[in-house]
Amino acid sequence: MSAVSHRTRLTVVPSYRIAIGRGLSILAALSIVAITLAAMGRSPIELAGLVVRSTVGSRFGIEDLALFMTPLMLTGAAVWVGIRVNLWNIGAEGQVYAGATAATAIGLFTHWPAFIALPAMIVAGMLAGAAWIFVPAAARAWLSVSEIVTSLLLNFVASLLVYYLATGPWADRVTGALASTERLHMAFPEFWGAVHLGFILALATVIGLGVGLAKSRFGYETAVCGSNPQAAHYAGIGVAPRILAVLLLSGALAGLAGVFEVAGTVHRLQGGLANNYGYLGIVVALLARGSCLALIPAALLMALILDTGIVLQTTQISSSAVLAITGLLVLAIAAGDELAAYVRVNRT
Repeated sequence: MSAVSHRTRLTVVPSYRIAIGRGLSILAALSIVAITLAAMGRSPIELAGLVVRSTVGSRFGIEDLALFMTPLMLTGAAVWVGIRVNLWNIGAEGQVYAGATAATAIGLFTHWPAFIALPAMIVAGMLAGAAWIFVPAAARAWLSVSEIVTSLLLNFVASLLVYYLATGPWADRVTGALASTERLHMAFPEFWGAVHLGFILALATVIGLGVGLAKSRFGYETAVCGSNPQAAHYAGIGVAPRILAVLLLSGALAGLAGVFEVAGTVHRLQGGLANNYGYLGIVVALLARGSCLALIPAALLMALILDTGIVLQTTQISSSAVLAITGLLVLAIAAGDELAAYVRVNRT
């Protein structure tokens, strides 16, 4: 009897297959981009050289990558910690704004020394991020209301609130900058060019989160609640309190991203401050899959894509084209992950 070839989907995909799938998918996407640019009369080789020199090929480019990575690691962690227990925090964008707003209040209206003000900003920003997701979290935990819709809608509320503050009661009366507050009185210290302490703290937060969830009772209980709520209930684990705790932690992480952005990179609260980091954090979390530490290279990849988009715009390539290229790369990576899960088996 002859063997018949079939494909089956692996339950657990080896990391080497993921790496190969992503590498091949990125090459395929870049090939499409190169052909498209050539058809537009642009030299793909020259543009590729410019991108490399402007990102990883210069100190200024590496600084930019670190600044992009800082909020992406934290918003990615915010989404990842929810996905880990089958919860989707789509409201990280709003929680970034909430954390930034709380930090700005301290930075503008207090005159504490930096060693007091900066920790206070961190605490206030994390509490504000957690508070911003509290209602969706409680509704999900005790009323089974989808956290996807409620957290998403609050993004628009947070954005409008920031625009109101930045153009109204907190507006910059000194320089007259549009939709912006004045510069904060203190900032996180820079240690390598424009790269500030927030980058190190974001790295430490992601590493600590990964280790803590892997080693702690809380991490085990929340994992059980996510995989099998009924089993958790019979084991005496309160599912609703764990859901609430996970989503509050998620909001706090996103709020921390807002603190570092406003007090480390931008130095003032302004419209558009979140820069879609909350939404991009979803992509980072999905790229990281089941590993918290994988958030770091995933954030680096996304930062490289964002930085590449900025470089391409300086060469008169339209923002729409850059957005299309970014979407193509993300789509290719997702397709590569999916295809890597399938293997060929022979059945007689």
